[in-house]
Amino acid sequence: MPSWKADQYLQFAVQRTQPARDLAARIDLAEPREVIDLGCGPGNSTEVLAARWPGAAITGLDNSAEMIGRARHAHPEWRWVAEPIENWAAGGQQFDLVFSNAALQWVPDHPRVFPRLMQHVAPGGALAVQMPANIDAAAHTLMRGIAARFPLTQSVREWFIHGSGFYYDALAPLASRVDLWTTEYIHVMEGPEDIVEWYKGTGMRPFLDSLPDDRERTRFSSEYLEAIREAYPARRDGRVLFPFRRLFVVAYR
Repeated sequence: MPSWKADQYLQFAVQRTQPARDLAARIDLAEPREVIDLGCGPGNSTEVLAARWPGAAITGLDNSAEMIGRARHAHPEWRWVAEPIENWAAGGQQFDLVFSNAALQWVPDHPRVFPRLMQHVAPGGALAVQMPANIDAAAHTLMRGIAARFPLTQSVREWFIHGSGFYYDALAPLASRVDLWTTEYIHVMEGPEDIVEWYKGTGMRPFLDSLPDDRERTRFSSEYLEAIREAYPARRDGRVLFPFRRLFVVAYR
């Protein structure tokens, strides 16, 4: 798994949290008693859940000790667990809401993991997931092309998701209802540098972690910035439009 830096991730907390708000707003549960946020990061998405259902017992889970530490410091009143999602999925505890915002794309073997996640949903509850769906966007194809020119010290496992039909087929036999939709967010960035900083906190992590030293990481970021300048031209006011497509899935048990 990539290394995660809470401060880097939270540079764009508003933009990263909006999909969690949109997902929570669409979940048709009145008063879930037990809620878990898988891949909670520093707790920004967990705060959305607590605001939506203030009477629920809240648990946040993430494989990054740094992220969990930041979340626990901000909200010691909630339960925090440092564990990989795939390990937790092999357990047996059930929740009224199993929620995940922009995390499951890093978890391998979705044919096995998603049915297991559904088994953690209590009767009458829901599994609610949001994942990025822009792996073929220019920002990612450029990143992979640049990486091919660098001396990576290990193989890179990028994030990955299937198409919407896969998740319907995986969850429908276990669900009373499955809702799926996509949204393309158009983020207004101050400049191309912001797109680079965005990916330093997420999609670029596996590549940066695989480079041998800080010199090569700086060179990688510089070459990526030049490519981003061409692919995402500035508007008349100097800002840059950054489209970002996401897939949403809510399955009710």
